[in-house]
Amino acid sequence: MVAPRTEILPFRYLFGPGPGNAYPEVMAALSHPVIGHLDPAFIDRLDRVSDGLRQVWGTQNARTWPVSATGSGGMEAAFVNFVEPGDPVVVAVNGLFGERMAEVARRCGADVVRVDHEWGQPVDAERVLAAHPNPKIIAAVHAETSTGVRSDISALGAGKGDALLLVDAVTSIGGLELRADAWGIDIGYAGTQKCLGVPPGLAPFTVSERAFERRVKDPRSWYFDIGLLGGYVGAAEGHTRTYHHTAPVTMVAGLEAGLARILAEGLPAVWARHEAAGAALREGLEHMGLELFAAEGHRLPSLTTVKVPDGVSSARVRQILLEQYSMEIGAGVGKFADTVWRIGLMGPNADPASITLVLGALGEAIAASRQNTARQNTAGQNTAGQNTAGQNTA
Repeated sequence: MVAPRTEILPFRYLFGPGPGNAYPEVMAALSHPVIGHLDPAFIDRLDRVSDGLRQVWGTQNARTWPVSATGSGGMEAAFVNFVEPGDPVVVAVNGLFGERMAEVARRCGADVVRVDHEWGQPVDAERVLAAHPNPKIIAAVHAETSTGVRSDISALGAGKGDALLLVDAVTSIGGLELRADAWGIDIGYAGTQKCLGVPPGLAPFTVSERAFERRVKDPRSWYFDIGLLGGYVGAAEGHTRTYHHTAPVTMVAGLEAGLARILAEGLPAVWARHEAAGAALREGLEHMGLELFAAEGHRLPSLTTVKVPDGVSSARVRQILLEQYSMEIGAGVGKFADTVWRIGLMGPNADPASITLVLGALGEAIAASRQNTARQNTAGQNTAGQNTAGQNTA
């Protein structure tokens, strides 16, 4: 029998759609001693993390905590706790994650009303609000990771009426202005692995009191039942909590460190840093002659989408970046898989050094891809010429 091997994986510059590189403080916190998930010291940490999440969410919601799952688990929790069979649910679809929202709602039995948009365009709040006279839920993605587009959530909140507003903030939390209470967000989920600068594994979650009162009392998911979770993560007071599941204590330690890093810098400063990095990257890409994909005026600072130039292999460029520069950028999604790149500058990567690295490496990888294509074309022409000469001789 061969014993299991522990292998140190290579360092990568993670400039894709996520995960991004983590803040150094986070990586240090991940080496803290493991403690029990009911240890009073961990409960104190969980309370501090929930307080920090309230700040980055921009909310006073008591039920704000890190769900023990990735952002996709947060999406599942958001729908399974509030959708019953037959409920009308309006979903704004302007990319892959809007598509996933619609699919998860369908699986919960919702009467899904899709409001489709061209990919690369922001959500049209007027169309979404007019799609159904009395929906239970209106759902939208704040920062669409598949297209690099930011949508105006406040407009949906202002016109939602009696509906609950459910928002995906996976690529916006910790990097873009996010004000759940002011914008009328009732149910929100996010992820740790992007602008928060923490590895993947937790889903920051928030629920308004208004939404909690209208939750499904016996949801299909026991694990994601927020009624059961509430006694463990903060609805109860003091150190005595109701056991629900074994929380990922080390990941929560990492999240605490990431939140502390962001809040020490100050949320407005962090938002401004991401905005500046995104603007500089877009300027650099256009200076290289590349064309941006997302609609102007609605482009994410944390994730830039750019069209792959003619005569260049998207896959080959990404391979060169990975093998020669230990750098990752993302491919496009769906029909744009081979024609769009997604470049993320999130968390600690939202800085001038990262911009210089990615622009320099990308420029060289594009040039190498073009040279390779030219060699292949020349070889093909030579082969064709030899075949023609052989036919003439015959």
